[in-house]
This record gives sequence, structure tokens and C-alpha cells, in this order.
Amino acid sequence: MTALRRTRSAAPTLRLEKAFSAQGHRFVAGCDEVGRGALAGPVSVGIVVLDLEAVRGLRGVRDSKLLTAAERETLVPLIRRWCVASGVGHASAAEIDALGLMSALQSAGSRAMATVRASVSPDVVVLDGNHDWLSPRPSGPAGTGGDCAVGRDAEDFMAPVHTLVKADLTCLSVAAASVLAKVERDGLMVSLAANHPSFGWDVNKGYATAGHRAAIDAAGPNEYHRRTWRLGSRDRPAGPILERG
Repeated sequence: MTALRRTRSAAPTLRLEKAFSAQGHRFVAGCDEVGRGALAGPVSVGIVVLDLEAVRGLRGVRDSKLLTAAERETLVPLIRRWCVASGVGHASAAEIDALGLMSALQSAGSRAMATVRASVSPDVVVLDGNHDWLSPRPSGPAGTGGDCAVGRDAEDFMAPVHTLVKADLTCLSVAAASVLAKVERDGLMVSLAANHPSFGWDVNKGYATAGHRAAIDAAGPNEYHRRTWRLGSRDRPAGPILERG
């Protein structure tokens, strides 16, 4: 893993992605996650692969949190036509509870990468953040800290991963990946809300709003909640408290 220095730009560009051409790379993937800080639903990972020999800019793409729902929905077909491959993978609340958040993120990323690799194998990946949770780690015996994520196969992931803090603000491929992941995850939460309306997932998308916590207090968590986390507003079990994102 290589950490990259953040560049400043008013809008995401292809500056960083195109810099990889000098290293002999042609297919560069941007990767981002959504749902890390939610109380319910999956973590979702988006990957967008660009062909540096042909790609041009795409107007309107920003980090998904800076766009309205309508703007994100409009961008999805444009992004899918713009890139040479894309994929979104998910890891369920049950997997987060069983594996831990980082391993669940890697499982979701592995699923997104499998979709991408059906069309093209990226030469390099730019990952938002300062920690490489995407690259597979060697398996180890139970209880030794070895990797136990579902669906992981180190031989299926050979591209080096470069991390960059706030890459979703500066790198166009990463911003595009965040849009795809956000739209797909939001759609899943809206679908789940139809059968579980008391939690308001069609509005809060599983995040820790006061109304969501109050609903958990009243009804208790269900199978889509991350039960190892602090959920309700009272008598919360020990577990991670993460920022909404």
C-alpha cells in the first residue's frame, strides 16, 4: 500500500488517475464505500475503472454526499457509460457483526472487484481514506488474527492499492464510485423500509437519527441491524460509535 499526498481542487479531476500513465498503467480504478457509520443495512463498496488512453472528464460528478438524491440518480447511467467497468458489492449487517467492520468492507470490495474483473482487470486502485481495507490479507488459523472474510481470494486481486484521504473530493474515479455505491445502497434501504416502516429507512437510510434510535428503543433491533453496535438511545450494548458517512 502506498499513501498519496492529497491535491487541492474545486471539483474532482483526472489529474491523479492520469499520473499513473507515466508508471505504465492503463486501467485505473477508483474505490469508495458508503454505509460505514449506519446502524442498519449493509456496507457497500463501489469501484469504477477508467481507461486512461480514452477517458475524458465527466461533468457534474462530486462526492456522493455533496449531491442530491436526484442528481445522483441522473449520474448513474452517465457514469456507467463513461467508465470501462464498474461494480458495487455489499456486506450485510450480519457479516459486519460476525467479521468486524474492516473485514466486512473487504468482503464487499471483493464482490465489487469480482464484477469489475469480469470485464477488465485494473492495474492500480485509488482508495478513499488512509487505511487499505481493500487488499486481501493472508489467511490464518482461527484465533490468530487471520483473515476470515467471506468470499476472499487473494489470487483474484493483484492490483496495488493506493490510499488517499478525501479522494472522493479530488479524484473523479473515486467520486464516481461513491455515487454508484450510494445510489445502490440507498435503493436497498428503501426496499427494506417497505416491510419495516417503523424504522424510517426510506428517509434515514439506516443511519443514527434520533427517530431511528427511538424506533429501536420501542421495537428492538431486527435482522438488518448491526447488533454488536450501540443502537438505541438507552441501555445500549457496547459497540462501535461511528460518524455518519
